[in-house]
Amino acid sequence: MPKIAADGKYLTVLNLFSTDAPEKQERLLGAMREIVDAAAYEGWISSTVHSGQDKPGTANFIQWRSTEDLETRYAGEEFKHRTLPLFGEMTTSIRLLQNEVAFTQQVPSGYGTTVISPDRNDHTVIEIFGVEEKDQEDLIDALGPSQEWLTEVGGYRSHTVLRGLRGRGLDGKFVVSYAQWDSKEAYDAFRTLPEEQRSAARRKTDARVAALATSHDWNTYRVVHTRSAGQ
Repeated sequence: MPKIAADGKYLTVLNLFSTDAPEKQERLLGAMREIVDAAAYEGWISSTVHSGQDKPGTANFIQWRSTEDLETRYAGEEFKHRTLPLFGEMTTSIRLLQNEVAFTQQVPSGYGTTVISPDRNDHTVIEIFGVEEKDQEDLIDALGPSQEWLTEVGGYRSHTVLRGLRGRGLDGKFVVSYAQWDSKEAYDAFRTLPEEQRSAARRKTDARVAALATSHDWNTYRVVHTRSAGQ
């Protein structure tokens, strides 16, 4: 099962597809499973498919050996003339985001590393933050190391902060937060907690993130399929 580590070993690609109907989401998931199960690309490490929960859509968390390997895939005839047109028929937006892992944190009782797998029951939250280039590192700190207090929040399991390197379908610099929670109920309780009931540490980091981010988009997901090279 794929593991996330802030060691710079892999290029992390997050492909986000939004759609406007549950049936289109199911078609997307079927097409993604087919591609993942047939994957044999040079430099491809793993792919993990996520099914949108709060809003229709899908996410694919992919690990590659290098940017060069990924760009070779993008330049291929199959990707340009079959994969992209196929997804274009079923989606309202496509964002192909290249990242590096900048930070990862787990609760002390966790695995000691961040694991993504359909065998787990994680309620996964993916947030995309737009940011000015000069503020990107500050936003990474605000979303990552400055949120150590999250380990004391009920239902929290882990979160990973990704430094956006380049993207298709998204302009400018960005930062991604990939978080795992025990359940939808635990996350919703955290997200909707009135500000006056939030801890001082949370209010401080919330204000810092709001001041640094130029845009914010999110959805929740369930991991439904994964495969790694050699399987």
